[in-house]
Amino acid sequence: MKPARLRADLLAGLTTSFALVPECIAFALVAHLNPLMGLYGAFIICTLTALFGGRPGMISGAAGSMAVVIVALVVQHGAQYLLATVLLGGVVMILFGALRLGKLVRLVPYPVMLGFVNGLAIVIALAQLEHFKDGEHWLGGTPLYLMIGLVALTMLVVYVLPKLTRAVPPALVAILGVGLLVYLLGLPTRTLGDMAHIAGGLPHLALPEVPWNLETLKIIAPYAFLMAMVGLLETLLTLNLTDEITESRGYPDRECVALGAANMVSGLCGGMGGCAMIGQTVINLSSNGRGRLSGVVAGVMILLFILFLSPLIERIPLAALVGVMFVVAQQTFAWASLRVLHKVPVSDVLAIIAVTVVTVFTDLATAVLFGIVIAAVNFAWQHARELYADSHVDAEGTKQYQVHGTLFFASTTPFLNQFDPANDPAKVTLDCQHLSFVDYSAIAALQTLRERYAKAGKQLRVVHLSERCKKLLKRAGEQH
Repeated sequence: MKPARLRADLLAGLTTSFALVPECIAFALVAHLNPLMGLYGAFIICTLTALFGGRPGMISGAAGSMAVVIVALVVQHGAQYLLATVLLGGVVMILFGALRLGKLVRLVPYPVMLGFVNGLAIVIALAQLEHFKDGEHWLGGTPLYLMIGLVALTMLVVYVLPKLTRAVPPALVAILGVGLLVYLLGLPTRTLGDMAHIAGGLPHLALPEVPWNLETLKIIAPYAFLMAMVGLLETLLTLNLTDEITESRGYPDRECVALGAANMVSGLCGGMGGCAMIGQTVINLSSNGRGRLSGVVAGVMILLFILFLSPLIERIPLAALVGVMFVVAQQTFAWASLRVLHKVPVSDVLAIIAVTVVTVFTDLATAVLFGIVIAAVNFAWQHARELYADSHVDAEGTKQYQVHGTLFFASTTPFLNQFDPANDPAKVTLDCQHLSFVDYSAIAALQTLRERYAKAGKQLRVVHLSERCKKLLKRAGEQH
């Protein structure tokens, strides 16, 4: 590795580690867990996916989307059942990757991807507002003004520094600079230590303390599957985004297997489950972190914070981290999607807005599924409308129909409406050279057409079926 690349990855990993700590602590608290569980999960998942995953430069850790999924489980059954769930969820992820199902992410349309990115950007920004509270109440007076001032200063450094020099990541300079300023001036503002104390020892390997029986499996299996699906979805979409930013290609299936293995190790070592984190990935990439080393450094630094550096890390002002995350939210949001709203089809606009809103108010899996349904319905509707037929009567008195388009569940009615059994001559030919049969609805429509002509006492002949269509009809027991 070239020295310049090595230096860039080291600094990017260090910067990213500072952004990982408050997020993982916050997500652990959301899930009613010890903050160290979030940090152990971040260390293990970030390090292992960086080493063995399919997308260098992408950062994984204890993610909020997965924390939300398991809150009910933790409240009802406790943290040990969560660890067993993380273990089982990791197995599901490995199977997903081993079966090469990562390519299913191709089914996610680009408008849905835009909605996903925009929704997560808003979620990242809204999550920072919690740091403007003291308990249940919003800050006021001097503490509020100081918080706002430090956040603004952090954002200013992040935006301005790249215009002066690109030798160091601007987010790192902003965090350390504002932290030093607060320390030297003795400014009374909240620090990372006010969220939680992060000092601890090495994670140790142990099976979750749960009864290993069918009853436990019934409890954890639904949560494990949901956690795995949410984690895989967020990871694969973040991988796509990373591919776009870096103009390179990752390997989804390898990433799924690595993520699953990392979750299993995390569950065995007392850590939360996790997946790719879009905010920290953006920080790493914008800090010029492109190699595996950046992710490894970010993960290992989390462990060093826990073991040795907690007194220093706990002094970092929350305002500095909030400012960096606000910049991340701004950089993550696909502003170009707003400029093209009046240029793209209404269905795509609806998908972008719907996925954005649903991501903010529910969860990522629901939002993406909702977007895919919108896109699928629109696709089916458009293809159904494109089916049409040319017809003429030849010299022998046979009426020739040549149908163009795709015959499937949404286009069967337009297909049948092209024909006039009552008024057509005794012999009719259906030319399928430009017609594609897709599903059983297409076969049923052809059978219905034959029955209509037979009922009218007329003969329908079908010609120029493709080999694929012949196999489809043969499998269904149709004669052609």
